[in-house]
Amino acid sequence: MAEATPPDTGRDMETVTSADGTEIAFERTGSGLPLVLVHGGVCDHRFWELSDVRATFADHCTVYAMDCRGVGESGDVAERSSAGQPEAYASGDADEYNLEREFEDVAAVVETIDEPVTLLGHSSGALLSLEAALRTDNLHKLVLYEPPITFDDHKLYSDEVLAEMERLLKDGKNEQVLVLFLQEIAQSTPEEIDAQRSAPDWQDLVDAAHVWPRSLSAIGEYEFDAARFADMTTLTLLLSGSESPPLLKDATDPVHDALPNSRISTFDGHAHEAMLTAPDHFTEEVLGFIREEN
Repeated sequence: MAEATPPDTGRDMETVTSADGTEIAFERTGSGLPLVLVHGGVCDHRFWELSDVRATFADHCTVYAMDCRGVGESGDVAERSSAGQPEAYASGDADEYNLEREFEDVAAVVETIDEPVTLLGHSSGALLSLEAALRTDNLHKLVLYEPPITFDDHKLYSDEVLAEMERLLKDGKNEQVLVLFLQEIAQSTPEEIDAQRSAPDWQDLVDAAHVWPRSLSAIGEYEFDAARFADMTTLTLLLSGSESPPLLKDATDPVHDALPNSRISTFDGHAHEAMLTAPDHFTEEVLGFIREEN
């Protein structure tokens, strides 16, 4: 696998080496209590800037906004030499992709910080953060915004949609992969897709199109085992939108029931991205939670 050049975002990014040798990038801003931000699908760490919530957080916290594996300036699956050391990474096809590695990536970023961290994950990033919480002892608090965990009869995607995404990817139609994900999985409106298409990171997301079908497939196969979280006492805030798709709303209560020290806060009148539709409310909710005494 040839070494790939990450996109030049013009940012001063830092990196940490994950458990399998892959370099995971993050950008540090602000000062104060540490807050790690984990974006969801079809975006990178710049997602948190679309409504300036990262700048607001940085007025109160040291913010670590990471790029998930294969996206932005983070690497993908690391190649290893015969000595077992990482030689190179590629942001192209990743034959050895495993969702478990992404849990480890988030934990690696948390572990590189020298004091207990508040970890905030949105959508698929919330699932990564939930599992990362079992892999680090360096957490102060945890904030999860609608992890896409399937319960009951819900399905994250149809087999037809996933097959079409994979066909488009094989044909090199990366932008159509991205648009199909936004239409069928994220349930974005045409106006929301047009707005995202005009964002400066759109081409970088198109270039990373291989990430979305594999991640979607792996998350759809994820099985939530409540018993694994029975001893996880980290104080957790579960965020949800009253207008979110049923699959995402309906996952909140079972996750809450599984976590010994959690509570739910709902954004009335908003859906899966209240950080964009109600940024002031969102940042107030998160900052208030961070400041609370345990």
